This record gives sequence, structure tokens and C-alpha cells, in this order.
Amino acid sequence: MPNSKVSVIIPHWNGIDILKDCLESLSKSSYPNLETIVVDNASTDGSSEWLSNNYPDINLIQNTKNYGYAGGCNIGAEQSSGDYLIFLNNDTVHNEDFIERLADFLNLNPQVSAVQPKILNYFDRNKFDYAGGGGGWIDILGFPFARGRLFLNIETDKNQYEKIRPIFWASGTALMIRKKLFHQLGGFDNNFFAHQEEIDLCWKIHLSGNQVWSIPGAVVFHKNAVTLPMFSRLKQYLNHRNSMLMILSNYSLPMTLYLAPIRIALEFIALIYALICLDINHFVGIIQSFIWIITHPHVIIKRRFQVRKIRKVKDSEVVQSMYWGCLLYTSPSPRDKRQSRMPSSA
Repeated sequence: MPNSKVSVIIPHWNGIDILKDCLESLSKSSYPNLETIVVDNASTDGSSEWLSNNYPDINLIQNTKNYGYAGGCNIGAEQSSGDYLIFLNNDTVHNEDFIERLADFLNLNPQVSAVQPKILNYFDRNKFDYAGGGGGWIDILGFPFARGRLFLNIETDKNQYEKIRPIFWASGTALMIRKKLFHQLGGFDNNFFAHQEEIDLCWKIHLSGNQVWSIPGAVVFHKNAVTLPMFSRLKQYLNHRNSMLMILSNYSLPMTLYLAPIRIALEFIALIYALICLDINHFVGIIQSFIWIITHPHVIIKRRFQVRKIRKVKDSEVVQSMYWGCLLYTSPSPRDKRQSRMPSSA
């Protein structure tokens, strides 16, 4: 499909300045068949009025409450008209050809369902960005990492990840997906609100027998942690809760019974460590995540039924796209120490 229509969906909550930079950058896109949708999640800083006055041609959706990244993106997708969807953070700027490169790859590779660009840090453009880097991976216990970022260790971009290749998850910072499949999979899970919903979506892409790839020739720069601070209590809570939610619902029952106790034990270790370090935000965030999981068994059961409906491949095939091990116990090989801190499978 040459020049397939692309719908850019930008969920937004406050921050006129960052949205302005994003839209100015997007206006320079070389892609000819584009629509832009901004989903305002009940901003309180006049974002909707500013957008209406300065970008009247953009499709503005005004929500009456904050539905988070997941809910905002789903609402935008429902009103989109493109063949492909790009979910784009409002705190990004972009190379002019990034949409073109992503769309061209999907056009030429029908077996690929979702792609992401290379994501670099806006403030230090020689560094990968925390949220996605050169493409996302995950270990079998649900701990995510990315090419160019392992925990808090961020690599300098030395073109070490320039190969176009399959990955496990594409970052929600800038994720392009075929619209038809997005709706077939049920979109993002609104229960996630924010953080790791794109990992959950990509997990379902793999379960449906489709692929996710990284296209490093397309480049996006991200102002990471502008909307939600890196170590805030809410971010800690969402990351722990959403990660456990995937482990409890995306695996088959035998794999869940095998892996979930290990993951829960590691959560308790993290809880004790946070207490020893007097990291109150982390400690409370983990406690809150456990409370949510314990009090929402119906959500887990419902998600497990939804996964059964879309599953076309076994876990044994899906885990081939994961890192078979636990990141907490990973030591880079001698080769990796010279070139990268990624596990060798990345």
C-alpha cells in the first residue's frame, strides 16, 4: 500500500510547551498521507484552547477526565481513519522521515505488525532514551529492558544497534501498528492506565503469531520523565502492578504456576530492599501494587480469557523472542562488556 494513510495519535495531559515542540516537529514530516489526533485527557493548563487556536486543522478530542496513556490512545484509535496508527508521546521531536521509514517497512513486510524507531534522549542526543532505546526486550519473569538501556544503565549511541531486526516490544513513545490488528487484539488494556501497556500489547501480537521490529533508521528524540517523574510513587506502583498483571494473565496456566511464585518472591525482595534503603516511594508503590493484584482477581481472570481468544501460538514459541533468564542475575559476557551491557540474546 504505497502512501498508506497514517494516523498519529498523541495522548496529552498538561504541558503546552512540550506539545508545541512535538507538533512543530511533526509538521515537518515528509510523509504525505497523514492525520494528527490529539487526545486531551482533561488538561487543566488551557491546552485544548491553545491547540484549537494554533492548530485548528488537528483533530482534537477533549476527554472529561484523565484516561491515561492507554485509555487516551484507545479513544484516539476509535476516531482514526488511517491504515496504520502511530502512538506518539507528546514530549517527543522527530526526524522528518521517521514516519515514512516506519510505514515503508510495514508496506514491504506484511508479516510484521508493529515497529518502533530508534529513540534517543532529547537532552543528550548521543545517548539512548530510557523508554525504548533501540527496541524493547523482556525476560521470562516480566522484567523489561531495551537495546541501549539495562535498568538505569544508558548506553551511548555508537551505531551498535543499527540493524533492522525483530524485538519483543515496541516503545509506546513512538509505536506504529496496523490498525486492523490493533482492534482485533482489543487495543491497549485500559486497566494499565500508563506504563508497560505497550509491552502487554506487543506480547499479544506475539501470541497472535505476528512480529514486532525495530527500524533504527527512523529516529525520535524523547524528553523522558517530563510528564511523570522517574521515581515517583505513581510510576513505581504502575510499573510493578502492570508487570505482575502480565505475568499472571499472558502465560498459559502451567507457565503461570511455574513463574508467578518466583516473580512474587522477587517482588518481596524488592520490597525489603526498598525498606532498607528508605526508598519510601518504591516501598509504598510495591505495597499498592500487591493490594491491587489481590483485590482484582476478576480482572486477571477476564484477561486470561481474552488471551485465550487471540492465542495462535504456544508459550514455547513466544519465549523464543524473550531473554531466557532473569535480568537480576545477568552478567554481561566479555564481548558485551566491550560493546554493550545487553544480554547476548538482545
